[in-house]
Amino acid sequence: MKRRTAIAAAPLLLGAPWATAAASAPAASAGGGAAKVLRYAFVAAETGFDPAKISDLYSRICTAHMFEALYRFDYLARGPSKVVPHVAAAMPEITDDFKTWTIRILPGIYFTDDPAFKGKPRELVAADFAYSWKRHFDPVNKDPNYTGFKEEGVLGVDELRQAAIRDKKPFDYDREVEGLRVLDRYTLQFRLAQPRPRLLYTLVDSSLIGAMAREVVEFYGDNIAEHPVGTGPFRLAQWRRSSFIAFDRNPTYRKVRYDGEPAADDAVGQAMLARFKGRELPMIDRVEVAIIEESQPRWLSFLNSEIDVLMSVPLEFAAQAAPGGKLAPWLAKRGVQMDRFANADRTLYYFNMEDPIVGGMAPEKVALRRAIALATDVDAEIAQVRRGQAIPAQSTVAPGGWSYDPAYRSENAVYSPARAKALLDLYGYVDRDGDGWRELPDGKPMVIEYATTPDAISRQFDELWKKNMDAVGVRLKIKTAKWPEQLKAARAGQLMIWQLGYSSSSPDVQDGLQTLYSPASGGQNLSRFKLPRFDEIFQKMQSLPDGPQRLALMHEARDLITAYMPQKYNVHRIVTWLAQPRVVGLRAPMYGNQFWQFIDIDENNGKMLARK
Repeated sequence: MKRRTAIAAAPLLLGAPWATAAASAPAASAGGGAAKVLRYAFVAAETGFDPAKISDLYSRICTAHMFEALYRFDYLARGPSKVVPHVAAAMPEITDDFKTWTIRILPGIYFTDDPAFKGKPRELVAADFAYSWKRHFDPVNKDPNYTGFKEEGVLGVDELRQAAIRDKKPFDYDREVEGLRVLDRYTLQFRLAQPRPRLLYTLVDSSLIGAMAREVVEFYGDNIAEHPVGTGPFRLAQWRRSSFIAFDRNPTYRKVRYDGEPAADDAVGQAMLARFKGRELPMIDRVEVAIIEESQPRWLSFLNSEIDVLMSVPLEFAAQAAPGGKLAPWLAKRGVQMDRFANADRTLYYFNMEDPIVGGMAPEKVALRRAIALATDVDAEIAQVRRGQAIPAQSTVAPGGWSYDPAYRSENAVYSPARAKALLDLYGYVDRDGDGWRELPDGKPMVIEYATTPDAISRQFDELWKKNMDAVGVRLKIKTAKWPEQLKAARAGQLMIWQLGYSSSSPDVQDGLQTLYSPASGGQNLSRFKLPRFDEIFQKMQSLPDGPQRLALMHEARDLITAYMPQKYNVHRIVTWLAQPRVVGLRAPMYGNQFWQFIDIDENNGKMLARK
């Protein structure tokens, strides 16, 4: 995501977020002594806390810690990752060629106390998961993730949605459907139209399918995004939109003990397990999150020990923090800890396929997109703007993900202004009036509008891309707005081109492909790309187990994306997390967004647990 830098704003941004927080912070830890408070920052604002209405990373980090899914990723397992029960009593019983999944949840789990429960404890039951799943289909919620849930093929649920739309009536939550059955108080069964070998990766996502209580949703109505009530380890304590969010330990959280299965050769993971095994979770009492979009204030906040965790070192300071990929000695002397890795993500810019200039499947439109991609100097972006903190992306598949091949090379990553010019010339994008700018094939002016955010680091990206486009005679216009505003415009199909990043939610590639799946247009598919063969591949891949047949389809999908270029993949980012000495047990999550409950705050800690 984009970052901002402005030295003049630093004093306000460093002080303001915490100014009113202390009064409501817990005075003491649940285990005695001073309250353990984790302070850190998001680089962009949240949008809300209703799992059925969010898609941005920052809101989903929050909801992942307040709600709970049936399963989760083992916090300590890396290479490969591992899924373990969360509120489920055991791994699912899978029958009928991956089309029937039966899951029993643990009894004795309770929602956080809330006025909606009228003073009575509210136990989590299987019906809560059925209700929460249905909310993603309710047309009233306009869920950007609806298509992904639809593609899981749970029998009968989408029919409820279509009936609500057709009859112009409220969604019928009370109607039982074949594919989402509550067998008893604690047992839930999914029945699917097609085999779904990787449904488990959907069932781990606490940020989206964490259980909600129906009476809470109905109690708060349109304001439910402001009143998240889950069974998770933390509950919302304060919220000043786009400024400050605080979470307190959930006082009614069940007894959960620290455990995990790190690889035998994972020295860091083994050390964490030895230190914390059996500890009750969460180990901290409060989390305070400031929204600090400016890079320099965020960096200074960390250096001044005003925030405890820097989720990603700002690009401008990467060389100071980790020269040559090693923690800087001056930070090591302070006991600062580092976790550095190639992130499971990709940055890209997408073309709006419905835009009259860059969209469409006509040969000249395809040529224009491919020429723009050929004119994009990713190596310069990595060297000049990203300060070496990235590797070129060859496709949508992220490092560590299924089918990722570090040796693969594609046309997506080729930089050739000469080829870009030749392609533009061939398809009639030429300068007819001698002003230095190319016109459309019909002679009309051509202006490429590029969406961005109003921060210094984004301006560096913008300046480089304008330089790239100037070099091939393509006039570029920069359209600037705040991140939430651009996201809203993108979903409405109002942006021509926008650069952004996607983080993988699981080791599988299907979520990346969904961003080009035509039924997801306006949701995850911001480019509104529609190609029948691609959709057919997407659907077939859903049903197949990992293996040669699925891999062949993945390769075909990859080639179609490169050929039609609805998205131009730029880089996979190298992420460097830093933590103060007082933070113990931090391991940046590859998937799942959860880490708050697994760390401790120890003012006496001087040892560093860093990735070896």
